[in-house]
Amino acid sequence: MSQSLVRAISARKNQLSLGFYYRCVSSRLFHSQDQSLGFNSSSRHGSHQNSYRCCGNLISDLNLACLVRPSNGFATASLVDSILGSDESNVDKKPKVVYKKPIDFTKIDANLLPTVMLMGRPNVGKSALYNRLIRRREALVYNTPDDHVTRDIREGIAKLGDLRFNVLDSAGIETEVSSGTILGRTTAMTANVLARTQFAVLIIDVRAGLHPLDLEVGKWLRKHAPQIKPIVVMNKSESIGSLDEVASEALALGFGEPIAISAETGLGMTTLYEVLRPLLEDYMVEMLNDICSQDDVLSDENLSDEIDESKLPLQLAIVGKPNVGKSTLLNALLEEERVLVGPEAGLTRDAVRVQFEFQGRTVYLVDTAGWLERTERDKGPASLSIMQSRKSLMRAHVIALVLDAEEIIKAKCSMTHSEVVIARRAVEEGRGLVVIVNKMDRLRGRENAEMYKKIKEAVPIEIQTVIPQITGIPVVFISALEGRGRMEVMKEVTDTYKRWCSRLSTGRLNRWLRKVMSRHSWKDTASQPKIKFFTQVKARPPTFVAFVSGKTQLLESDIRFLTRSLKEDFDLGGTPIRIIQRVVPRAPPSGTGGGGSGNSSKSRVVQRTTSDKRTLSA
Repeated sequence: MSQSLVRAISARKNQLSLGFYYRCVSSRLFHSQDQSLGFNSSSRHGSHQNSYRCCGNLISDLNLACLVRPSNGFATASLVDSILGSDESNVDKKPKVVYKKPIDFTKIDANLLPTVMLMGRPNVGKSALYNRLIRRREALVYNTPDDHVTRDIREGIAKLGDLRFNVLDSAGIETEVSSGTILGRTTAMTANVLARTQFAVLIIDVRAGLHPLDLEVGKWLRKHAPQIKPIVVMNKSESIGSLDEVASEALALGFGEPIAISAETGLGMTTLYEVLRPLLEDYMVEMLNDICSQDDVLSDENLSDEIDESKLPLQLAIVGKPNVGKSTLLNALLEEERVLVGPEAGLTRDAVRVQFEFQGRTVYLVDTAGWLERTERDKGPASLSIMQSRKSLMRAHVIALVLDAEEIIKAKCSMTHSEVVIARRAVEEGRGLVVIVNKMDRLRGRENAEMYKKIKEAVPIEIQTVIPQITGIPVVFISALEGRGRMEVMKEVTDTYKRWCSRLSTGRLNRWLRKVMSRHSWKDTASQPKIKFFTQVKARPPTFVAFVSGKTQLLESDIRFLTRSLKEDFDLGGTPIRIIQRVVPRAPPSGTGGGGSGNSSKSRVVQRTTSDKRTLSA
C-alpha cells in the first residue's frame, strides 16, 4: 500500500499535547481504503468543509480530517481536528483517537495480546495443536489413553497467519475426580487460569465422536467461565471421510458449529483463522479504545527502538533431581500457584516457561522435570521429559541447581553424581551457575541447630571442591515452601547474569596482565611464554584471547592461573571463563625488504631470538 507524508498540519496543530506521534496519509490512501476506513465515497471529492463519516461518527464543519497511525502503528486510528476555527476554548482539547479494524497483531506488545486457552478431555490433541500454533515442538505429545501427559499450563505466542495471541495448553479436564488427586489439582489449576482468559477452544476427538466426557467438560465450562463461549474444533479429522454425523453430535454442546481440523497435518487452520480473527479484532479494538479513553496512550519513551542492554531478558532454568522443590521454588518466585506441586516424585513432565518482571528486568523462568540419567526402562513421557530438560539447560543463561538439605544430611555429601553431572554440563555449555539448598525449614529446632550450622559452612566448600572449573559459585539457603530466601535467589541470579555479560576493555586487561604475570612462579624462566597481547573477544560467557609469541604454548596450569586471577581481580565468580591461545608469528629475517626503522625493529627481533637457549644449541 503506497503512502506519502503530507506537509505539516498547521502551526496550531503543534499546540496539542499528543501522547504519541501521528502520520497523515495522502489522498491516495483514501482512494484505496475508503471502504475499510469508513469514509463515504462522495466525501473524498468534496472540500474539507463537507461532512465526513469517520469511524461511524458523523462530524460536520471539519477543517481537517485525516487518517493517522502511531509511529509504530499496529491499528488504524482516526483523528478529527476542528480546532482551527475561531473557538479558542477547544485549543487545549486532545483529539479523540478511535481505533478501527484492521488490526496488525504482529506489532502489538505481547502483554496486550488476547489469551486463548486450549481445553478438552484427556488425549484429544491439545498439546499437538499448541505446537502447531506456536510453530515449535515444545509441549510433550505422546499417545497415553490411560494417563495424562500434560499436567501444567504452558504458555506461548501463537502465530496463525498474521494473527498473534497468547495460547495456553492445559491439562485434560476430568470433572469426576477427588480434589486431592493429581487430576483434581490440575483441574482446579485450570479453573484458576481460565478466569483470566478471554477466549477458549474446546477440542473433541472426531474419531471417538462426541464422548460423554466432552459433555461434562462443556458443563464444567459453563459453570466456571460463563462469560466465554468456546470455539468447538474436531481434531484428528485428516483420515475421516464424512464429518456430518460428528458435527451434528457436537451441536449438543451448545457452542455453535464445530470446525474440522488436524493438528498433526495442519488441516483446517485456515478455517480456524477465519473464525478467530473477527473475535480477536473486536476484542483488541475495544481494549485499545478503552486505553485511549483513559489517556493511557503510548509515550515517546515507549516508542523508542533503543534497547538498554543492561535490561535484556534473562533466561533462568531451574534444574535438579526429582522432588527437591523446583516447582515450589518457581511458585515462590512468582508468588502464585502457577505450576502443579505435591509430594509425588516426578510430578513435572513438561518444561514450563513463565515470564515475569523483577526490578525492571524481564525474566523467563523454566521449570524442568527432575533430572535423571536416561536408562532403557525410561520410555514414553519420562524419556521425553529428560530430553526436554537437557534442551532447557542449553537455552538458559543462568542455571539454578536445586539441592535437598535433607538428602545432604542423609548422604553426608553435598552433591550426588547426577547433580555433579548437571553442574559440569552447565559449565561446559558456558552458563552461569547458582546453587540453591532448599528445604532448610526441615532443620529447625534446637536438635538440628548444629546440623544447620554445619551445612551452611560445609556445602559451599564441598561444592567448590567437586566443581573446580568455576570459583566463587553462589550458594543460597532457602525454604521455597515458606517463601524464605526468594529475594536472595533473584539477587544472586541477576548478579551472576551481569558477570556473565560483563566486558573488560583491552587496555585494562593488559595493565592487569603485566601485574599478574609478575606474581606467577614460572618453573623455567628461559622457556617462559611471553603473552604479547590479551583481549576479550566476546561475553556471555566472557571469552579471552592470549596472543603468545614464539613456539612455546601456555600450559594448563598457566591457563588455570590466569582464569583464577581473572575471577578474583574482576569479580567473575560463578561464571565460566574461556581463554584461547593464538601464536604470534615471528618477524621475517632482516634483508627481506624495507629499510630504516623497519630494519632496526627486525634486528631487535633477531637479537631476542638468538638469545633463546634452544636456538643457540641448534
